[in-house]
Amino acid sequence: MRNLILAAAMALAQPAFAADCYADYKAKQGNPMRLHYGVMQLQGACQKSAAQAEVSARLAAQGWTLLNVVSVFGPEGLDQRRANAGEFFLRF
Repeated sequence: MRNLILAAAMALAQPAFAADCYADYKAKQGNPMRLHYGVMQLQGACQKSAAQAEVSARLAAQGWTLLNVVSVFGPEGLDQRRANAGEFFLRF
């Protein structure tokens, strides 16, 4: 019983990794100025603070600058964001 409690406590102490974790974000690109809203599947920790760095790096590789991560969510939030993200739905 003690081992079970210890195992459960250790599992809860570990950061949550992004098995099915997504972030919606806003980004810009300059000259000419372009803005977009998008949804990205996260590979790292499923936390907004960790998502900032991951989303920013992946966007920068394609010439975009992250403005902000709006939220971090699970697969249940995908359908409601699909239309708004358009061509930037799971693009990066």
